[in-house]
Amino acid sequence: MSSCQSSAFSCQQNEELEIMKKEAKNWLDMAEYDLATAKQMLKTSRYVYVIFMCHLAIEKTLKAIVCEETDKVPPKTHDLIYLANLGKIKLSSNLLDFVGIINNAGIVTRYPEDLAELIHSYPEEIAKQYLDRTLEVVECIKQGPKLKK
Repeated sequence: MSSCQSSAFSCQQNEELEIMKKEAKNWLDMAEYDLATAKQMLKTSRYVYVIFMCHLAIEKTLKAIVCEETDKVPPKTHDLIYLANLGKIKLSSNLLDFVGIINNAGIVTRYPEDLAELIHSYPEEIAKQYLDRTLEVVECIKQGPKLKK
């Protein structure tokens, strides 16, 4: 059994659904762009931004699945757990734990109280681990039946 699954896709052929598919693809394209940015930030030692971009990449991947699952525009939220639940994503406990961790990191990297402390909290090794785990999560979500078309 896969560590990431979403509910089965119902085959409806209407104009509104086609718009959602296009919107879902756009979310996925943005997620890929954010992952590429995270990789570049790692190369340039901007580790806080690696974490931030990883959060955004997971968020946008989840929003793609929410589009497909609900046939609606995803809510304007950064809460990854909420989005995963809306999209009916099932992750392994290991990946779900990471999503919870990066969900919390997304808040402090978006709204830092102390930049020097934040930079100290996310050295290269941690940023690389976050990027690797993010790639796992994104790939897992993309393997679900809603996005494999």
